[in-house]
Amino acid sequence: MAKILVDIGHPAHVHFFKNFIWEMEKRGHTFLITARRKESAFELLNYYGFEFIDLGLNKKGLLNKALGMLSNDLKLLKISKKFKPDVLTGIGSPYIAQVSKLLMSKSVLFTDTEHASLINKLSVPFSDYVLTPLCFLKDFGERHVRYNGYHELAYLHPNLFKEEKGVLKELDIKKNEKYFLVRSVSWQASHDVGHKGISKVDMEKIIKLLEEYGKVFLSSEYDDTAFKEYIIKMHPAKIHTLMAHSSLYFGEGATMASESAILGIPSFYISPLLGTMGNFEELEKDFELLFSFRTVNESLNNIKEILEGNSRKDWAKKRNKMLDEKIDVTSFMIKFFERNLV
Repeated sequence: MAKILVDIGHPAHVHFFKNFIWEMEKRGHTFLITARRKESAFELLNYYGFEFIDLGLNKKGLLNKALGMLSNDLKLLKISKKFKPDVLTGIGSPYIAQVSKLLMSKSVLFTDTEHASLINKLSVPFSDYVLTPLCFLKDFGERHVRYNGYHELAYLHPNLFKEEKGVLKELDIKKNEKYFLVRSVSWQASHDVGHKGISKVDMEKIIKLLEEYGKVFLSSEYDDTAFKEYIIKMHPAKIHTLMAHSSLYFGEGATMASESAILGIPSFYISPLLGTMGNFEELEKDFELLFSFRTVNESLNNIKEILEGNSRKDWAKKRNKMLDEKIDVTSFMIKFFERNLV
């Protein structure tokens, strides 16, 4: 049986690894989780009953991230020397890749973000395996392993996704009532440098439009009092249940955009980084589950068309087509680790 260290750097990473950890623990493998303070990552780890080691704040800004890398490497190295993992794994984590080389342990790096160039340069050369969706636009050579799925299918595949009870009642959403999810992000990731998000004026515009058709719930990385009445007031572990019953997603959060699309919810993604991610290209062009635009104004006519003619049955068909062609990613992860690493 193997000892596996999992490094968590983002709330979505908790969802990605949770089913893998639970199933692998049943098979006798031992885990140690390290995590940095990024949004609700700690809340999610606690909610699911995971013990973990706090590696500190997730640094903002390129200089701080660079200075923090050595510190994080040293912390992780110290922890790893004590735990003695056979394998270290994480999503886009240069720390696990670099530390694994110092320990002479194996490392498995997951990524689905092609434009995270700096992170890729700091992690891929040190990794034993780099696992990406089949549609990933770059080639990392012999260490590159592709699977026919998306990160989100590690937790939103029908084999795994279980709804949290009482979510709609908790938010006073009536049966068959239309509501929408809106997301704004901080644009502080290393691959976001030089880009900015939706302006306050545009946010007001989209909320006003959506309110003509139903309730609006906002998930935001900002502490912005201007939109506080729309902020979602519930535990972050329940967001996917809320998402699954929504009528539309709109925002600049890439993770929530792809999650909504995979749940069969019309998904509008606003970003200056279009055309850089294979999963978004595929979800939009092959399955028509997602719409991507550079600006809010470009999206408005399409949004109105969806709001006035949306059929859940049509979107369910699109989702089913996607699911028929894709795999249960957690099952793939388990098979990969047990065949190659443990």
